[in-house]
Amino acid sequence: MSDQNRLGVFKTYKLYVGGKFPRSESGRVYEVTDSKGAWLANAPQSSRKDARDAVVAARKAFGGWSGATAYNRGQVLYRVAEMLEGRKDQFVREVAASEGLSKSKAAAVVDTAIDRWVWYAGWTDKIGQISGGANPVAGPFFNLSTPEPTGVVAVLAPQKSSLLGLVSVIAPVIATGNTAVVIASADAPLPALSLGEVLATSDVPGGVVNILSGVTAELAAPLAAHQDVNAIDLTGADTALAKELEIAAADNLKRVLRPQPVDADGASDSAAWSASPGTHRLTAFLETKTVWHPTGALGAAGSSY
Repeated sequence: MSDQNRLGVFKTYKLYVGGKFPRSESGRVYEVTDSKGAWLANAPQSSRKDARDAVVAARKAFGGWSGATAYNRGQVLYRVAEMLEGRKDQFVREVAASEGLSKSKAAAVVDTAIDRWVWYAGWTDKIGQISGGANPVAGPFFNLSTPEPTGVVAVLAPQKSSLLGLVSVIAPVIATGNTAVVIASADAPLPALSLGEVLATSDVPGGVVNILSGVTAELAAPLAAHQDVNAIDLTGADTALAKELEIAAADNLKRVLRPQPVDADGASDSAAWSASPGTHRLTAFLETKTVWHPTGALGAAGSSY
């Protein structure tokens, strides 16, 4: 059969929750268009029930993921980079359409997103060295501080940087042992939903990352107020929404990462996210556990070790 007589197979985009690909429980979808207004696809419009289901999945996965060795988490993140590299052409097309970029610029964005996974993969077993260590104390004690993951983190992905910004807010959360419920860019959710397919084939345990698409404010409100969400990243919220969510998050003392300058209107495109990420997002959702242990005494002089 010639290509002229063949009907194309349109991609059905789905949510990524608990390692599976459900449609929204509400059955709703919304149209996603490119930068010129042309139709690209129908994306699932998640409901509050979907958000709650994602939190349940993230909590269930937290014990195993936070208990894995940092080296193992690094291997898994590197595997994500490998799988994303193999599907580069697809993501170049989606990023170009979502952000109105040329193919060459979109390819550069995807390359940087892949490199970003590798960057954070390398930090998994090193972050403890810069955010923990032995503390000097006056007495016969060891005093050691070590970082531990906060728990379930709700992440509002950047609105304009559909892949690079997305990776830049997801990777540090899971690199440090947290699990994530991610609200994709409302206007450009397709790269995020496709990333779920990459994560599902990259040894990332189901529930570690959960990706929702839909109206950001509608999904963020129940997550900010959810008693089983331990922290929230407000990157993709505007000023008014960020303030509302911060107030709601205070009810159970969530850690809150406020929008950074790179997220400001007019500066949150992929070019702004291409700068070196540093370590501030790695430490944003870490707790510090301090342990005291007696050293004991040696010899008649009372020297200690």
